[in-house]
Amino acid sequence: MKKWKTLGVAAGLAMTLVAAGCGNDSSSSDSFSEQVDYKITGIEAGAGVMSAAEKAIEDYDQLNGWTLQPSSSGAMATTLGEAIKDEEPIIITGWTPHWMFSKYDLKYLEDPKGSFGEEETINTMTRQGFADDVPGANKVLDQFNWTTDDMGEVMLEVSEGADPAEAARNWVDSHEDQVAEWTKGAEEGNGQEVSLTYVEWDSEVASTNVMKAVLDDLGYNTKITPLDNAVMWQSVANGEADAMVAAWLPTTHGDLYEQYKDKLVDLGPNLEGAKTGLVVPDYVDANSIEDLEAK
Repeated sequence: MKKWKTLGVAAGLAMTLVAAGCGNDSSSSDSFSEQVDYKITGIEAGAGVMSAAEKAIEDYDQLNGWTLQPSSSGAMATTLGEAIKDEEPIIITGWTPHWMFSKYDLKYLEDPKGSFGEEETINTMTRQGFADDVPGANKVLDQFNWTTDDMGEVMLEVSEGADPAEAARNWVDSHEDQVAEWTKGAEEGNGQEVSLTYVEWDSEVASTNVMKAVLDDLGYNTKITPLDNAVMWQSVANGEADAMVAAWLPTTHGDLYEQYKDKLVDLGPNLEGAKTGLVVPDYVDANSIEDLEAK
C-alpha cells in the first residue's frame, strides 16, 4: 500500500512539474515583438536616426502599431546595458560608430526598404572665410580623417569613466604618426582662438575632443561648445562658430545640410562607413525589420 501511495505522490509531483514547465514555455513562446511590447527605445527627439525610425514605422507593415520611445543617448545606452546583463529582449535606434558595438555583441536589423538610407559619412564643415582667417587650423581640419575603430577607442574609454578630454589626449599621444598626417604642412598657431561646435553624441564628443587636443598642441586656443543639432549647423553657417566635425550625410543631417549648405564650406568626410538603423543584441532571433510583427 505504501508503495502505491509513494508512486501516486511521485506521479502527482511529475504532473505539477510538467504543468509548471508548460507555463514557462507559454511565456517564452511570446514573439520578440510581444516581449519588447512593440516598443523601440530611441534617443533624443529630432535626431536623424529618430526621423529615420519614424519613416521605418510608416514604411513597414510589420511596425504598424509600434511606439518609438524618445529618451537620450545616455539613457538608451544604460537601458541597453541593463537588458543585455539579464539577456532580455530590446530593440534600439543605433548608429555606428558607437562604443556599444565594441562593448556588446550587437547587430543591425536588415532594412530592405531602405528607410535608414545607405552608409553615411561624417563630414567637416567650416564657416565661410575661415580658411583665410586661420589657414593652419583649416588645413588640419581638412586633413583630419580616421576610422570607426579609431573613434571607437576614444568612445569606449569615455564610456568606462574617462573624461572626454583625457580619453582624447590618450588617443592623440598613442597615434603620433596618424596625427602627423593631419598636421602635415599646417602653419602653427600663436594662440588664435578656434571655436568648434558639436552635438552631444558619443561619436561627436570623441571627434571634437580629439580635434581640440590636436589644434591645441599646434598652438591654437580651441574652444568646444555642445549644442543641439539645428543650432550646431546654424552657429557655423552664421559664423558664430568656426567649424564642426560632426555633419552626418547624406541622411542624418540631410535636411540641415540643404538648409545651410550655401553658407558653409564642406571639407569632405573625416570618417566613412557611418551607419544608422534598428539594433538588437545578437541573442535576439530577429535579423530583419521584416521579421517583426505588427501589434
